[in-house]
Amino acid sequence: MKDFDFISPTKIYFGLNKEELIGSIISSYGFKKVLFHYGQNSIKKIGLYKKVINSLKKSKIKYVELGGVLPNPDVDLVKEGIRICKENDIEMILAVGGGSVIDSGKLIANGYYYDGNPFDISTHKYVSQKSLPIGVILTNSASGSELSNSCVISSREMKMKQGYNTDLNRPLFVIENPKLTFSVDLHTTGCGVVDIFSHTFERYFCQSDKMEFSDYLAEALMRNVLDNGKRLAKNLKDYNARANIMIASSFSHNGLTGIGKNIMMPIHKLEHELSALNPSIAHGEGLAILIPSWMEICYHLSPAKFVGFAENVMKIDKNIPDYEKIEEAIKGLRQFFSLFKLKTHLNEFGITKDDVQTMTDVIIGKQIKMFDIDSEIDYNLAMKIYLNCLGE
Repeated sequence: MKDFDFISPTKIYFGLNKEELIGSIISSYGFKKVLFHYGQNSIKKIGLYKKVINSLKKSKIKYVELGGVLPNPDVDLVKEGIRICKENDIEMILAVGGGSVIDSGKLIANGYYYDGNPFDISTHKYVSQKSLPIGVILTNSASGSELSNSCVISSREMKMKQGYNTDLNRPLFVIENPKLTFSVDLHTTGCGVVDIFSHTFERYFCQSDKMEFSDYLAEALMRNVLDNGKRLAKNLKDYNARANIMIASSFSHNGLTGIGKNIMMPIHKLEHELSALNPSIAHGEGLAILIPSWMEICYHLSPAKFVGFAENVMKIDKNIPDYEKIEEAIKGLRQFFSLFKLKTHLNEFGITKDDVQTMTDVIIGKQIKMFDIDSEIDYNLAMKIYLNCLGE
């Protein structure tokens, strides 16, 4: 096990109707003026918008609104948010939504103290030293951004999608009411489930000498996601399944399932190039295509770990040959993802071999590290994974 530092300072308010406390929670921190940041119309349709407004007014919290966050959030709206915050002396960001809203809020919070293009922070040209505090009301279980130190933002103009990590990104608090996710449709729920699963899956396969403490946690969390994901595929209003998936979202990406390891998240980085190339590709759907392909191409790099995954997570028969266990595990994951009606090949999004060449060139240029390979990602390996996903 490698030396590590671990912090997860975000306070979780979990349970029914906890969102009605938002005004008093913000007041308890001493803040009096916030940016109310959200996405499209979903929070209005489920009545959450009015609840937030009423609670803020009741606690005499002043607010300025900025809606309109899209999936794969764009830096242009971040720039608008920074402008609003500076002109109105905003003291904190209140992000109400899923990962896209939270990440947009995070870059606004960091960009508040930077006079340049906030995308400089995303591309690591500028390192934040200070940020506005951020609080969250979670409406979609997926990204884990509510507890993570990460922030992923796109620049549609530059056709780039880039993440950056800093503990300044960790929210002060998150309100998690599983009932707020009841209106999330099957496809979006599935995309979220895949993202949650991938956050732990990728940490599980990061290099280690033996099974670590974090690996045992990872196996349990992945089993939880598989079991409750299946329940949600049958009944989107299963409260206990929603609750389990929601808390798994948070703890899958706060670092707990990767302590003691070097974390690389290769499949996420491969997917970022997909949705940068085509922003209509939902992040989780891209991951659902990439994960089985990555397994087929990379299992030989750590066969014992893949066998452990097959036996302990996918519950494959221990008495069959190891290569059959791995094959059955991959097949089982594909079947699980299919429960949510997700696309299975990149050509269904219009991705071509020329696009694969473009994405591979970008990845090599970024010198991304992958799996337990200590050097930069191999060009041919990245190409093989993408082509394996392409379809006929």
